[in-house]
Formats: sequence, C-alpha cells, structure tokens
Amino acid sequence: MSMLSRISIRYLPFADAASDGLPMGELLRLSLFQVSVGMAGVLLLGTLNRVMIVELSVPAVLVAIMVALPVLIAPFRALLGFKSDNYRSSIGWKRIPYLWFGSIWQMGGLAVMPAALLVLGGDVVHNVPFAGEVLAALAFLMTGLGMHMTQTAGLALAADRASEEARPRVVALLYVMFLIGMGISALVVGWFLRDFTPLKLIQVVQSAALITLILNLIALWKQERVRPMTKEERAAPRPSFRDAWADYANGGTAGRLLVVVFLGTMAFNMQDVLLEPYGGEILGLSVSATTLLTATWAAGALAGFALAAKWLAGGINPYRMAARGILAGVAAFCAVIFASPMGSEMLFFAGACGIGFGGGLFAVATLTAAMTMPAQGMAGRGLALGAWGAAQATAAGLSIAIGGGVRDLVNQAAMSGSLGEALANPGTGYSVVYHLEILLLFATLIALGPLVRTITTTQTVSVSKIGLADMPT
Repeated sequence: MSMLSRISIRYLPFADAASDGLPMGELLRLSLFQVSVGMAGVLLLGTLNRVMIVELSVPAVLVAIMVALPVLIAPFRALLGFKSDNYRSSIGWKRIPYLWFGSIWQMGGLAVMPAALLVLGGDVVHNVPFAGEVLAALAFLMTGLGMHMTQTAGLALAADRASEEARPRVVALLYVMFLIGMGISALVVGWFLRDFTPLKLIQVVQSAALITLILNLIALWKQERVRPMTKEERAAPRPSFRDAWADYANGGTAGRLLVVVFLGTMAFNMQDVLLEPYGGEILGLSVSATTLLTATWAAGALAGFALAAKWLAGGINPYRMAARGILAGVAAFCAVIFASPMGSEMLFFAGACGIGFGGGLFAVATLTAAMTMPAQGMAGRGLALGAWGAAQATAAGLSIAIGGGVRDLVNQAAMSGSLGEALANPGTGYSVVYHLEILLLFATLIALGPLVRTITTTQTVSVSKIGLADMPT
C-alpha cells in the first residue's frame, strides 16, 4: 500500500495540492472559474474572429479592434487587484464580490454577443447608423471586463486560501485547468459549428454564457469565510494605490522585466486574430478544423509548462529559459509561414503547437523571475496579479489590433499590384505579420540580455517560488 501511495503521488502531480485551509474538493470546485475564462478566451480569440472575418465578411481591422477592446480594461487590473486586497464588507469578504460581479459581466457580454455580431455582419436589417459596431463593442467590453475581474479575484482567492507549502501546486493546477478549459471548449465549439449557420452561432455562444454563470457560481460557493467587521474597522484608513504600486516597483529589475514581458507578449499574440482566418482563407480549412488550432495551441502551452517546471526544479536561470521559449517561437512562426507555399496542414498545426509551447515557456519563465523580486507589505497578491495582468493583456490587445491593421493594409497594396506580381495574393498580409512577430522576438532577446547577467547560472530557483496563480492569461 505504501508503494501504491508513492506511485499515485508520482503520477498525479496535483494529488498533494490540498491543504487544511483548502481541501481537494474545494480546490477542484474553485478551479472551475478558470474553465469558464478559458472558454471565453476560445470564443473571443478563436471562433468568433474567424466567423466575423470569413463567414460574416467583416474587415479584419474591425475584427482586430473588437477583439482588442477588452484590453482597454487591462491597465485597471492592478487597481482591481489592489481593491480586492483592501476591500472591506460587513461580513468580511474581499475576493468573492469581485469574482461574482466579474461572472455577471462575463455572462452578460457573451449573452448579447451573437446578436450583435449578426447586426455587425449585415444579416439583420436596420436603419440605425453604426448599430452593429456599437453593439459588438459593448459585448466585447462586457466580456473582457468580466474575464479580467473574475480571473484577478479568483486566482488571488486561491493563493490566499492555499498554504505556503501547497501554493505552488495549487496555482499550477489552476493554470492547467485554464488550458484544459481552452482545449475542451475548442473541441466542443468546433464540433457544434462544423456546419455553420447563424442560428448555431447564437445557440453556442449563449449556451457558453449560461455555462459561465453556472461554473462560476459553483466555484465561488462558500470559498471565502465570513468574518464580520465592525464599523470602525471598515472606516479605518486604507493604503493608497500609489504607495502600494511604489512598493511593487521597487524590485530593481522590474522595469526591464516588464519591457521584456511586453515585447514578448506582443510577439506571441499578434497572430491571435489571424491564425484561424489564415487557415480558413489560405489553406481552405473548415470552421471546425480551424477551431482545433486553439486546442493544439493549448497542448503546446501545457507541454511548455511541464518542461518549465522540470527545468526550474533543476535550478535553471529563468531568463535563459525565457530565451529558449523565444527561440521556440521563432521556429514555430517559420513553420506557419512555410505552411502556405508548401500547402501543408500538418506544418501549420505544428507551428500553432510550437507557438503555444514557446509562449507558455516564456510566460512561466518571466513570471518566475517577477515573483522572486523583492516586494513590500502594501503590495499584496491582488496588486501583483493585476500589474502582471495589465502588462500582458495590454501588450496582447495592442498586438492584436496592430496585426489586423497590418494584414489589411498589406493585402490591399498586394492585391492592387503595388507590391509586384509575385506578392499579389491574399497570403501576403498574413506573412508580413508573422515576419514582424519574428522581428519582435529578436527584439525581446535583446531586451532580455542584461537580465541574464543578474542571476548566475549556478543559482538555484526554488519551485515554491512559482506563483502561477498570478498568471493572468
């Protein structure tokens, strides 16, 4: 029996993630909010952008702007996290109110989104100027606000409840649940939309809205203990956001690390709004087949996470590991570029998997470095999580908007013959964006160089420092 117990712990890496403060049943239930966020991410960055561009014939630049709109909320994630750190209610809750209202916003945005997209695509006759654009923008903003608020509060709540020893395994489980949610949602949505119709789109997206509310309600139920607070406690002075932010920024290398995170995130995410349309328009893949790209990306990211955990346990310099992720991304984008002239679907899917692998490796490495920087008392988990989320999400949103705009401008010039006969094809715009991402990856390597010297190659990085609960995306 002792041998069987050791085997079970070895092959079930999260079997020992439970603690007295967070039993396994409550931990698995809490992790459901990550599934709902992953499902929303699949719809926003995968299925809906391809449907708008290919099936609804919406210009890619407009689609990119719509998908990037939720990022307008991203700079406020640090403030949301700080508010949840210091929120005071009569019953003592801090995270639950933010988790609940985030769920409401996320559900509401998904509920109205399909109708707004059909108006935007011209399937609904109306006489209201810019009705489709306004409605779609509101739907994307609501969904994005809900995702940011839900994930910020939920991950902070998990980190609060977990013991110091179990926290690395708890937060790793939550990150894996996010990837599993993306992968399963991509498969299910792709199966239901294998024969696309506007009615099926409405049914799938609004079903996702209902599932979001159910999963998050189950996740937050009785997860935070009631601790009644007196009127004097609620009225006591609170720390200012400016002072708390100053504490967080006093880590020395924080500025350069944020630059690295910003550039690397832009490089890995500029293709988010274009990868599935590229597969549909250039390689002729169906909606169902291109939706599988998200599952492929999630599998690559999960592999990157597993390898990162192994390397960190061996004491690797996290900045060097980030460089390996960047180089893997360069190879992956090369595979995606050559998939078109070679007509290879296998090479295309391998490139998508490589993008997930490199991006996952890069994210875990830079997050490990960020969480080991010195921090002061006022910079709580919510603030740290929000700051990290703001940096990544802002870069992701800008890169998505830039990618769609560059694709449209280059394709317009290419199809008009301005770039020559050899480039007069719809794949030119996509190729330029992918080459630009490779350029950004090399720029990230340049910015990363000085940071490699701040940690010696012989320094051991403790696995307990991996704060994956602070992973915002």
